[in-house]
Amino acid sequence: MRALTLLVTKSLREHILSSVVTILSIGLGCGLTMAVYVVTSQAKDAFTGGEIGYDAVLGARGSALQLVLNTVFHLETSPGNISWTMYEELSEDPRIALSVPYAVGDNWRGYRIVGTTPEMFTELEFRSGETYQPRDGGSRFFLATNPEAVIGSRVAQETGLDVGSAFHPYHGIEFDERAKHEEKYTVVGVLAPTNTPSDRVIWIPIEGIFRLGGHVLRGSGEAYRPQANVEIPDEHKEISAVMLKFADPKAGFHLDQQINKQGKVATLAWPIGASMAQLFQKVGWITRILELIAILVVVVAAGTILASITNTMRERRREFAILRALGARRSTVFSAILAESTTLAGLGAIVGYGVYLAILMGAVWVVRAQTGVVLELDQFHLALIAVPVGVIILGAAAGLIPARAAYSTDVATNLTAGS
Repeated sequence: MRALTLLVTKSLREHILSSVVTILSIGLGCGLTMAVYVVTSQAKDAFTGGEIGYDAVLGARGSALQLVLNTVFHLETSPGNISWTMYEELSEDPRIALSVPYAVGDNWRGYRIVGTTPEMFTELEFRSGETYQPRDGGSRFFLATNPEAVIGSRVAQETGLDVGSAFHPYHGIEFDERAKHEEKYTVVGVLAPTNTPSDRVIWIPIEGIFRLGGHVLRGSGEAYRPQANVEIPDEHKEISAVMLKFADPKAGFHLDQQINKQGKVATLAWPIGASMAQLFQKVGWITRILELIAILVVVVAAGTILASITNTMRERRREFAILRALGARRSTVFSAILAESTTLAGLGAIVGYGVYLAILMGAVWVVRAQTGVVLELDQFHLALIAVPVGVIILGAAAGLIPARAAYSTDVATNLTAGS
């Protein structure tokens, strides 16, 4: 074993440049492959398997996926509105334990503004067993009739808004300096981090959304413009969606039949995870292509081991012949080459962990910045073991051809003058 170690170390030192390039190539392929599998798996779990504290989302007739993306993850545009009357009917339905309305359509410097009711913070669980909590020095809810706002932790962190800060909403979900509303809102609370898309949201009373300048309500089918100090009739109000928590586990089946299959005016996204699974089914081919590319990079990296060792075989034949003449067995020479290729693959796998962490940290930052969803750096995935082991096996296999050539080295021919 000591002799093999000395032979491998000597070879790596003598061919340091090709060895380093080979190790880096293997590390890149290994790290990329692990990152693709882990990021894909975590993203899918985050979007489809999270323990959301409510059961369904009700919105306008259309795509359930778009509805979930808009309301749960605060991405995409709203598929439309439903009447306030429908929300009230659901609130009185004994099958519904909790219903919380959403109204969207405005922003502040790109951060989405959502109109809702105080129950959003006092009763709704954003994650099973967890409700929104205020950061020290602020409230977690606003008064329904005041121009007040509660903001997510990322909004506060990235914009400098804090308790007592004032801002003007902007019309639309895309920031446009020319679309500023005259109304001014004051921040009364900053929510503690939840590691969910809600961290990037500004919440205001739903009445405020109704009354922002330029907004027209069509809940009754006719255009209605709210007037200052005049109560808005319920029949004119409309909202983007309703978060629903069921009192009866069977309510989802009944409401799905009633709203999705028999109704024509609304869509019930239930279960929420199933709606998001549609997204991954549609883009699954992209994931498979990325996985294929990563695996091909590993195969090419294994090819560099074969090329690196093969290219040195001509100059090393005399060395092997001398070793054989000094009593080394053919198996020893064979094992030396195999150990060298395995060592290169092993060192590449170690470098691969560094590459993987670098890619994952970048992915964590991008995903959190764009969606608010947080990927875990320390979450275990089988790929973290399977890929490095596979790379080492592949590297050892790549060394079989030059090892066979070394095994077959003819002592007499390679010890003659000029050989």
